[in-house]
Amino acid sequence: MKNTVILGALTIAGLSAGVAAAGTLDDVKARGKLNCGVTTGLVGFAAPNANGEWEGFDVAVCRAVAAAALGDSTAVEFVPTTGKTRFTALASGEIDMLARNTTWTFSRDVDLKFEFTGVNYYDGQGFMVPKELGVSSAKELDGATVCIQTGTTTELNLADFFRSNNISYEPVPIETNAEAQQQYLAGACDVYTTDASGLAATRATFDAPNDHVLLPEIISKEPLGPLVRHGDNEWGDVVRWTLNALITAEELGVTSANIAEMAAGTNNPEINRLLGTEGTLGEMLGLSADWGKNAVAAGGNYGEVFAKNIGEDTPIGLARGLNAQWTEGGLLYSPPFR
Repeated sequence: MKNTVILGALTIAGLSAGVAAAGTLDDVKARGKLNCGVTTGLVGFAAPNANGEWEGFDVAVCRAVAAAALGDSTAVEFVPTTGKTRFTALASGEIDMLARNTTWTFSRDVDLKFEFTGVNYYDGQGFMVPKELGVSSAKELDGATVCIQTGTTTELNLADFFRSNNISYEPVPIETNAEAQQQYLAGACDVYTTDASGLAATRATFDAPNDHVLLPEIISKEPLGPLVRHGDNEWGDVVRWTLNALITAEELGVTSANIAEMAAGTNNPEINRLLGTEGTLGEMLGLSADWGKNAVAAGGNYGEVFAKNIGEDTPIGLARGLNAQWTEGGLLYSPPFR
């Protein structure tokens, strides 16, 4: 089993090196379209709407990158990936970037040869159970059956948590969130565990969401963010600084409502550099001067994207928490645009 894992990592690493050498930014420009890997469907983060159009928090990152690189937020091909298929899809070049609730870990960064370009959601793993189970803590789950997505950090965290608390569980392996939801509601498992944001998103789609409770324990750190292949630094910079543009825009008060006015010039040099009316940041990235303006205009700044897709006024109902700006007690912090 160990050799299989090593060979798999080496295969992915080899694919990464070969694809990266070509230059993804050039490929995207020549193609006129961004191929963005997303989840198979998680409402609020990435899912097709009634018209078949992809929308959500992670989808907004893809659209912002397309707007920055191509000047067109609609020039995106969304490629659904599972926990198992996502890394091969990126390594092989099937997708240009991955934006699908993926946790930044040491081995994914180093061994699988990927580059995480930042964190767009600070999360942690939680547990959801039917209210009728009468459980108030994850430590009361001894002997429970647990629906768990394979090929994820969730799988490993679950084993660690139960072992450290000297309790046992029976895993019910599933591939996608839709399958987990189906199995959980059918009673095939007592518990569903994944990132707490994913549990909130899943529960929001239930006919009777109040019949299910999220237990208080958060058992891990799950910094989620977009990633690209190792060795393609130019493209990595585009994705990284697009995310930073959304974060910085919120901090500086640049919104979808006032961006046209601010793009005409302000008294704040950093806003001017971000929106391309001052300096040569776009040129440094190999993009147009208004790349930052285009990225923010695609769906708004970070706060707008959060509020629209997963915020407290949506069915998902997530508070900003750790994902608040650093000036508001959260962890969101972008390096300066200078």
